[in-house]
Amino acid sequence: MELHQLKKGKILIIGDIILDEYLKGTVSRVSPEAPVPVLRPEERELRLGGAANVAANVKSLGSKVELIGVAGRDEAGKELREQLKAKAIKTSLTYSDKTTVHKLRLSAGQQQLLRLDMEESFDKKDWSSTKSTFKKKLKGFGAVIVSDYGKGTLQDMPFIIKESKRRNIPVFIDPKGNNFSKYKGAYIITPNFLEFSTEVGGVASEQELNAKAKNMIKKLSLEALLITRGQEGMTLFQKDKGKVNRSDFPTEARDVFDVSGAGDTVIASLASALSSGMTLEESVKLANAAAGIVVGKSGTASPSLAELSISLNSGDSVLSKSEIKDLVKEAKKDSKKIVFTNGCFDLLHVGHITYLEEAKELGDRLIVALNSDSSVKKLKGAKRPINKLKERAKQIAALDSVDWVTSFTEDTPLKLIKELEPDVLVKGKDYKVKDIAGSKEVLAKGGQVKTIKLVKGVSTSNLIKKIKLLDS
Repeated sequence: MELHQLKKGKILIIGDIILDEYLKGTVSRVSPEAPVPVLRPEERELRLGGAANVAANVKSLGSKVELIGVAGRDEAGKELREQLKAKAIKTSLTYSDKTTVHKLRLSAGQQQLLRLDMEESFDKKDWSSTKSTFKKKLKGFGAVIVSDYGKGTLQDMPFIIKESKRRNIPVFIDPKGNNFSKYKGAYIITPNFLEFSTEVGGVASEQELNAKAKNMIKKLSLEALLITRGQEGMTLFQKDKGKVNRSDFPTEARDVFDVSGAGDTVIASLASALSSGMTLEESVKLANAAAGIVVGKSGTASPSLAELSISLNSGDSVLSKSEIKDLVKEAKKDSKKIVFTNGCFDLLHVGHITYLEEAKELGDRLIVALNSDSSVKKLKGAKRPINKLKERAKQIAALDSVDWVTSFTEDTPLKLIKELEPDVLVKGKDYKVKDIAGSKEVLAKGGQVKTIKLVKGVSTSNLIKKIKLLDS
């Protein structure tokens, strides 16, 4: 799967635009006025939600995107427009006298205490303007995404589908509510299992799922139906030569932290991939991987191409400097603790595996920086490395304890450590902290430097000696 072809995608999004606000702080006492915690705010964060988050996801994948929707003339609307501008998302908005759809979440640590929803239904005048904009903008797009959050922006769904089909543009819909009949004629809809089950009156078995999914495709004149199933992954039903075929995609999520906006990521990835020339199966595989990434982040979020590249095992196991920097930046934004270690790791053995497992326990993401082949040769002699960089990287990347693998050409990874600024720097107990490359820099930034006890008698040099004895 060539991820760079996503740049060919051109997506028009119409739907409910939401401003997500997060107010985080600490709680140290209960209010004397009522049995509720008293929150002391310390951090305020704004994110794009609803159709705007779908647009942010499309943008992060590299596809071209334009967003159509309604925002109020209030302060929330102003902040929403600033967020869209900051992400360079092209918009064609209708400005309403009604309130911007705005969700405020109050939390202490990782615990959400309360959510406030500020919203009111938009009127027919708002829809008339939005409808006119949509009709004017359709030409030239490869796909239309309808992001329906039931907030009142979309007042004539059949019009959107009819106008798109008239121009042979496929319509992708993330449905809401208990009346899917309004989505008749769409290319694909992507309900989660609960939404699908509620719409069809319950699902008691896989056989019943098959029957009711096929019936929905026929009833709504869909080309495909994608049901997202949480820990069970995704199930795709699609028409093929008069039949409806089923394909299952197991979940790609390693850590589930927050499912907010996962549906936005699925629909954005699906449409971007298909409009850029990928098959429907490839598009679902991409969407599945993207969803697995974002549920490991807090709040509404977007996957980066570097994260997708790793998840899909496309390309080299060795991440470039720019890729690893992007990954670290994203992880830190999500309060993940970054652990860094380095070495030759020429012949992988139990000592390496044990060491890396213990290193991973010191944080959330473990980076292993490998000496380049020329660097190993300089340190270990002309006959080393035994395994080339790509082979060493593939072995290390296959370990569950390792998140990301990169490399460096210098004698030490000092330059790389300075750029990445890891939270924890790790080496073996055979090193003194003061002698570890980058220790001074990590400590100066408030990080930690740790040493790990090595497995006695196990080393690459000893393995080489044993192998030589076998041949003597």
